[in-house]
Amino acid sequence: MVWKPHVTVAAVIEKGGRFLLVEETTARGLAFNQPAGHLEEGEDLINAVKREVWEETAWQFEPEALIATQLWRRNPHMPSFVRFCFSGTVNNHNPEQPLDDGIIDTHWLSRNEIYAKSQQLRSPLVLSTVDEYLKGHRYPLTILQSFIDLE
Repeated sequence: MVWKPHVTVAAVIEKGGRFLLVEETTARGLAFNQPAGHLEEGEDLINAVKREVWEETAWQFEPEALIATQLWRRNPHMPSFVRFCFSGTVNNHNPEQPLDDGIIDTHWLSRNEIYAKSQQLRSPLVLSTVDEYLKGHRYPLTILQSFIDLE
């Protein structure tokens, strides 16, 4: 059997010193996470993160930079994840749009408020990528290349 990590995308979205997080139901109870999710078949990373932010927050997201690419596994009995985390801006919020299954609410939290919820974060990657963003880590989106369905 070939080992295959799950490929996911996430967005660090900051406005006025506050970061957009989702509160969601998980197998371990309620958790806070960046808008995030799995790359779908035939989708590139940029479109995946735009879709995930829209589905989970009802905000249109425009990625501007890559903050980090992370490999993570909670323990040897759990799946591994390769996570591409983007920064960017949001506009055109639709408060009438139903949020994705499992999303309870959205919250704009400061870094300190996120830190205070450390035990409730979906993974340690949530605070880690906020800190990477605050340190100014930005990589151009041009480092991502997609070659899908080429003949």
